[in-house]
Amino acid sequence: MSYLTAEKKQELFQQYGKSNTDTGSAEGQIALFSYRINHLTEHLKTHRKDYDTQRSLLKLVGKRRRLLEYLKDTDIERYRAIIKALNLRK
Repeated sequence: MSYLTAEKKQELFQQYGKSNTDTGSAEGQIALFSYRINHLTEHLKTHRKDYDTQRSLLKLVGKRRRLLEYLKDTDIERYRAIIKALNLRK
C-alpha cells in the first residue's frame, strides 16, 4: 500500500492549495514535498543504509527550497503563510 494515496494528495491540496484540483500552486507543491520529506525521514531512521532513499530525500529538500525561494521573491505574504502553516522555520 502506498503512503501517498490520491485521497491524501487531494486533502493536502485542499488544505494548502487554492483548491483541491489546483495541483500546480506553489503552496500545494510545498505541502506535498513536506509530507513526502517527513515520510522519507521516518523511513531513513530505521533503514540507515538506504542510499537511494537518502538521495531522493536530498532532491526533494532541494526542490522544496527552490520553490520556497521563488515564493519568497514573488509574494512574501504567501511565503510567510505557508511557512507558518507547515511550521517549517522557527
